[in-house]
Amino acid sequence: MLDILRRPLVTEKSTSLQEDGRYVFEVSTSATKHQIKGAVEAAFDVKVVKVNTMNVKGKPKRYGPKVVSKKSWKKAIVTLASGDNITIFEGV
Repeated sequence: MLDILRRPLVTEKSTSLQEDGRYVFEVSTSATKHQIKGAVEAAFDVKVVKVNTMNVKGKPKRYGPKVVSKKSWKKAIVTLASGDNITIFEGV
């Protein structure tokens, strides 16, 4: 179940979302909202209130004359219950 979460995303926007108790993760492309909720609750021992997901399309990149596309991936924004937080994001 823990292979659903790939990595946390630490950007300027995701850092500002943490003030509202929302955390952003890159997740498996086949993961559902229920699976993501269970994985976050099991990994960090917190209560998840809501999960929003979105598919991010890979951007085209040029390597000399070739145009290739980066991989598409899935992003999840997880809203935690008030009072809960994930400590791996603190101090980043």
